[in-house]
This record gives sequence, structure tokens and C-alpha cells, in this order.
Amino acid sequence: MARLIYILNGPNLNLLGQREPEIYGHTTLADVEGACAALAKDLGLDLRFLQSNHEGQIVDWVQEARGTAAGIIINPAALTHTSIAILDALNAFDGPVIELHISQVHKREAFRQHSYVSQRADAVMAGFGTHGYNLALRQMAHLLGYLCASLARPRQNPHRPATEPHPPCAQGPRASAASAPERQRPRSSPAGQTAGNDRPRGWVQSVP
Repeated sequence: MARLIYILNGPNLNLLGQREPEIYGHTTLADVEGACAALAKDLGLDLRFLQSNHEGQIVDWVQEARGTAAGIIINPAALTHTSIAILDALNAFDGPVIELHISQVHKREAFRQHSYVSQRADAVMAGFGTHGYNLALRQMAHLLGYLCASLARPRQNPHRPATEPHPPCAQGPRASAASAPERQRPRSSPAGQTAGNDRPRGWVQSVP
């Protein structure tokens, strides 16, 4: 199985640590990349950490990931709310996708609560600050099976009942005994809605 994870960052995240630090904090994107690289090494994963202010470049990276990567973690920034092109590119990627936001977007302006990417994402993480990158990377490792002792054994039937437990984990953080639900893309719903039963499976959100 491929061990490469793409972490993609959208517009203005190159200014992380300088732009609105009262919202996004003082940690720079270089700091985040360094922390992710160290954690990826511990988890046995390879990392490609990228940032662009241009929608087309991010689409190109998602398409590139189709042939090389096991999973994508993406902080689309402002493109979250506008980019059908990124959504279409992600829909062509077969591995797990985690959508990430540094701030708690659901406590901010109404337009920030609309996400096209959420219609594809297997999990959405918001409000954990830059630490959310580490949390997303650990969850990605869990989704891919790198935290579990069963890695060396044949994969279980992906259609097993949701109540069947995973084997005990051999390394990394302790995981829930309940198995993760089979990855499914959310059914069609009004763009950006993630409340109630329309939330993508695996939704993660900090408590206000």
C-alpha cells in the first residue's frame, strides 16, 4: 500500500502566523510542515506538504495524487466555499480525504459555513488550531491501517458489520474499539450542509 500523504493548503495560508493571529494563531506554515514531517516519520508515512494561492495548482496536485498518494488532507482555505473544480478533482481520487480548518468555521460568518469540499471529505476537522494538522495526520494513518497490528494480515472484508471491532493497535494513540464505518461519500444534499444526518462520516469538531 502507498504510504504517501498529500497535505494541501489553499490561499493565504502562506501568511499563517502573520495574518489575523487572533484567529489563526502565531504558528507559521513552516512550523506546521515541520511538525507534520516529524509525526509522519513516527507513523511510517511519507509526506508531500504543499501550498498555493491558485485554484488550478491545487487541482493539479489533487490529480497528481491519484497516481501516487494513499490519502489527501486538505485545508482549502477560502476555496472551501467556492471551488467546484477542487470538489470535482477530489471526487476522482479514490483514497480517503480529510478536510481541515484551523478556526472553528461554524462560529464565524455564514459564508464560511458553506463547503463544497465537505461533499467529498470522509472527515472534517475544524477549530483545533494548527494542532488539527497533527490530529488529521493521525486519523489518516488510522484510516489507512498503519496504526493497527493487523497491517501484516490480509485486510478484512470491507463490508463487515459496523459493530465488529478492529484488532488491537500496536502503536500510536489508542483508538476506539469500535470499527470505523465503511467510507461512503455523502448523498446529495444542499451544497455545504453538514449538520445533523447530512454530515460526512467521521465528522470531527471541537466543542465551542
